[in-house]
Amino acid sequence: MSTSYAFAQNKAEQSLATVVEKMKNAMVSGERKDLEEIAATELSYGHSGGKIEDKATFVETIASGKSDFVSIDLTNQTIKVTGDIGVVRHELHAKTNDGGKPGEVHLGILLVWQLQGKNWKLLARQAYKLPH
Repeated sequence: MSTSYAFAQNKAEQSLATVVEKMKNAMVSGERKDLEEIAATELSYGHSGGKIEDKATFVETIASGKSDFVSIDLTNQTIKVTGDIGVVRHELHAKTNDGGKPGEVHLGILLVWQLQGKNWKLLARQAYKLPH
């Protein structure tokens, strides 16, 4: 698993880059506690096919293995922080094993994070199909 991202220019962007890496690792491990810590209560998690999940569904889908990421590589990442909001864009290239069926996904991702107290929380995520 590798990650390439633009160098963050300030401490807020660096801390957000660390949380994005933690999210990636939690999505691969399926660790429920880590997924719950990352997601905001108000999470709106959008898939490239149009399906929208709330926090409970997002956590359960990954923690249960229904959506099973074997590996995730993030590329072309950009991070911009304005006040208590962080916007992260990257490409997600993953190997999956959903329902015992090996597969691959290649998606563009937009993440919206909010600083709640001292912790970044994922407020919204939207995936979209990359042009071929």
